[in-house]
Amino acid sequence: MIAQHVVVHGQVQGVGFRWWAAREAARIGVTGWVRNRADGAVEALVEGEPEPVRTMVDELASGPRHAAVSGVDVEDATPTGSTRFVVEP
Repeated sequence: MIAQHVVVHGQVQGVGFRWWAAREAARIGVTGWVRNRADGAVEALVEGEPEPVRTMVDELASGPRHAAVSGVDVEDATPTGSTRFVVEP
């Protein structure tokens, strides 16, 4: 089990990014959370087996159709043992 902390920059708020991320997480089979940041970015913690986590990070870097991702910061994180993917405010 691994975890990655991801910050997605660009036009990523007000476009359904968090709810899209939750659907993608369920489809891919990862857990964690996603939330908006005050600076306009979207932040997520993704955890699971290495390949699904990499797939989810790639999806976050692309974003949903109406998003315009300008950059992504990814750092290794400590897995929390989360059992679901949560959309936070």
